[in-house]
Amino acid sequence: MSKTQTQRLGIFIGLALTMAVTRIHLSLFQHDVRDASWAVFFLGGFWLAGRSRWAFPLLIAEAVLVDYLVISGQGLAFWSHYCLSPAYVFLLPAYGSLWLGGRWLARHRPAALMPTLGLGALVLLASVSVCYLISNGSFYWLSASVPTPRSVGAWLTNLGDWYLPFLETTAFYVGIGTLLHGLMTQLARLLEHTGTQRVR
Repeated sequence: MSKTQTQRLGIFIGLALTMAVTRIHLSLFQHDVRDASWAVFFLGGFWLAGRSRWAFPLLIAEAVLVDYLVISGQGLAFWSHYCLSPAYVFLLPAYGSLWLGGRWLARHRPAALMPTLGLGALVLLASVSVCYLISNGSFYWLSASVPTPRSVGAWLTNLGDWYLPFLETTAFYVGIGTLLHGLMTQLARLLEHTGTQRVR
């Protein structure tokens, strides 16, 4: 296994563990942990898209498995839960929009730090917006949990109610991922420089 493959596997394991722990909605120190799934797919697209074609379907499978285990653990049938409906399948294109956003950023980011951060913020905003539009819209129009009659006006109100919390949570986790990425990049450069000095 090459160094690059080892790094990708390590990144995947880190992302998978992060999603598993936060998607279960554990309580640490009496505070609810917010779901990092949206950030995981965005960062996965940035770090793993390209040669790691297996990563996206595996993360999708993990998300479904975690949901199944959590709902089954509550003694409920999987499809009887409030959050489950025919709209559930739309999580595939919703998460896909985050993955593609991260992948696009990885391919088009500028070399300088500040322009990269600025472009990253814009791409994250666009990706989260598309993901939210797909996931929220499909749930509103297809879920039996939403009271009828439905209307475009009520849907737009619903969109406004939940958009910022989803954006804030995703941006928070992506921010942590960005810091870790920067630290690991600097560490790799330092180790490379140290190795070069020893050779000389």
